[in-house]
Amino acid sequence: MASIASQIILHPVVSQSLKLWSTTIGRDKTYRAVQYFARFLSWYLLRRGYAVEGARWNNLKSSLASGRKLMRLFKPLENLQAALRAIQTSVTGTEQITSIARQLSYFGYLFYDMLVWTHSIRFITFTPDRAVKINKISLRFWLSGILFSLVNGIVKAGRLANEVKALRNPSGEKAILDDSARRSRLNTLATQRAATRHQLVIDMFDVWLPATALGLVNVNDGAAGILGFISSVMALRAQWEAVASK
Repeated sequence: MASIASQIILHPVVSQSLKLWSTTIGRDKTYRAVQYFARFLSWYLLRRGYAVEGARWNNLKSSLASGRKLMRLFKPLENLQAALRAIQTSVTGTEQITSIARQLSYFGYLFYDMLVWTHSIRFITFTPDRAVKINKISLRFWLSGILFSLVNGIVKAGRLANEVKALRNPSGEKAILDDSARRSRLNTLATQRAATRHQLVIDMFDVWLPATALGLVNVNDGAAGILGFISSVMALRAQWEAVASK
């Protein structure tokens, strides 16, 4: 029995899961996946007439949402750093501008979301109208961040595709690259293209969430829960692979 228990506890998947949850992103994406699944399940149960069970899952969703806000208290500083790095990068034009705008939008979103959290725990109290306004500003920043991310991803995907095309049909200076260097660069570009497409899909799922909260589109809680759950699992998988590669 002890041998079976040790095999389970020391299993590589368990060890990898612990490494994943030791990172802030790993915990956040796990909580986010459960939060949006709870949102879907609460909607489903309430529609079926299971009021008590639906309320239970709705409470879980609300608690996880509040907990995630606490985990993100200092994350706006990361977005400011990312914006500064985007300014210093060699990439220029639309891709650079949208990258900077995306990070600044996420900074605004998380900053105002922090104010929403302080109001929800009654640490700082706003008037009802002021609280609603702050929440709407937060959602607008969230939506703009996703939209800038979508544009950035499309432009970046195009640039990477052109680089791949140029390497596969070399001319001028690129023609003098040896085969090993060309293959290495192509592998790097393939990895970057896969990551860009992955983020584009996540953004296409997530954009409906702030748009719905702002009343721009009409997506019910069930669909929003599924969209958020899928994007969370996708982000969680990317973090799983990142941790595994270390």
